[in-house]
Amino acid sequence: MIRVALVDDQALFRAGIRMLVDSQPDLEVAGEASNGSEGVALVRATRPDVVLMDIRMPVLDGIAATAELLRDPDPPRIVMLTTFDLDEAAARAIRQGASGFLLKDAEPEFLLAAIRTVHSGSAVIAASATRELFAQFGGQPAAAYRDLTDREQEIFALAARGLSNAEIAAREFLSEATVKTHISRILGKLGLRDRVQLVVFAFDHGLA
Repeated sequence: MIRVALVDDQALFRAGIRMLVDSQPDLEVAGEASNGSEGVALVRATRPDVVLMDIRMPVLDGIAATAELLRDPDPPRIVMLTTFDLDEAAARAIRQGASGFLLKDAEPEFLLAAIRTVHSGSAVIAASATRELFAQFGGQPAAAYRDLTDREQEIFALAARGLSNAEIAAREFLSEATVKTHISRILGKLGLRDRVQLVVFAFDHGLA
């Protein structure tokens, strides 16, 4: 069972998400909070797997709350929720370690899929203008990237485009286990935590 915490200052929005999440046999709502400060306390008390965190809230905003939670040992996966396609705050949260961001008007099926995807360790960066959002930070490839083997650079490029291990394996005629090993080595060499940070690294250094 994947346990989900909802942190948003709009009670009606939370109620809708709660109904959606609780309708799924593999998901349940661990609790709700109406601001970032309450959200931090809720997460520490209930230890959810995934947190849906609004960016703009009173008392403590989602960016500050996310930064605080990510300093905890074994933090949950955090997905930022925003109403804006181009949202620099969301990009900043992802760089801090959030597991992606979604628009609040995303289709219900997409939101549910995003929760499961993030829980499995993959990235969710779903906004039509995300490429433009990160493109402004492009630059020269980091020295660590140049240390990747040719094969690792190929796998990196596919992962940066959001392909799953299974999709990369099929495309490159490799086993999923081999792809997983490559991804682990790539993350280790680049000093990245997960695929979300890999995507951000790619955009930051003009590699996407």
